[in-house]
Amino acid sequence: MNARFEYLLRLGDDALILGQQLGLWTGHGPVLEEDIALTNIGLDQIGQARAWLTMAGRAEHAGRDEDALAFHRNPEEFRCAQLCQQANGHFGDTIARQFLFDAYAVPLHAALTKSSDDEIAAIARKSAKESAYHLRHSRVWMVRLGDGTEESHAKVQESLDRLLPYVGDLFVGDDVAEAAAREGWGVNPATLRDAWESELDDMLAESGLHRPEAVPEQIGGRRGIHTEKLSYLLAEMQVLPRTYPDAQW
Repeated sequence: MNARFEYLLRLGDDALILGQQLGLWTGHGPVLEEDIALTNIGLDQIGQARAWLTMAGRAEHAGRDEDALAFHRNPEEFRCAQLCQQANGHFGDTIARQFLFDAYAVPLHAALTKSSDDEIAAIARKSAKESAYHLRHSRVWMVRLGDGTEESHAKVQESLDRLLPYVGDLFVGDDVAEAAAREGWGVNPATLRDAWESELDDMLAESGLHRPEAVPEQIGGRRGIHTEKLSYLLAEMQVLPRTYPDAQW
């Protein structure tokens, strides 16, 4: 098992798929300011994806670069959390998905800044600044929608109810995660759960939203087990480089 390759794929694939999802909002935001904000957050995610996937390609020792990993893998080869591949839906769906991820990304990047690998630590320091902004943005909107009109409250509560079962992948503490933590260059995401729970509880208290009744968490993304939504998303994202693999820009 190449734990370093697998771990970096998880980081890169989460960011890549979220970036692609947010890019689909360009020109479709509810107001101009949010159209620009979601686009910028999506660009941040793509930038993070490029950095992590470049490192992953080197760790694999198979000659694949960031583009090959992004555009020439099949769905079962991706290691993104199932949360990231959930459909954009309406604005509340996207904001709820982003908040649940951002509340994980902030402690993740903070922990990775202490990595024994200088390159991982450097990428994490840049990503930490971005993820802090992303969390402020998504949290403000969760509170605004939850504490807004009866309709906005009901819709974002439905979004939260539907998406919470998919957060399990974020905190998988398997052999890959344990190796990363043991060797000092990564962090076991299982240790981030308490910080995520605290952020969620604070948001719920302020917004008037609530946790749904406990339901089993869906886990499998880190092992290449995905929902059908990822296949549709990749088909659109990968069509040009797969159709014209030798194209030059």
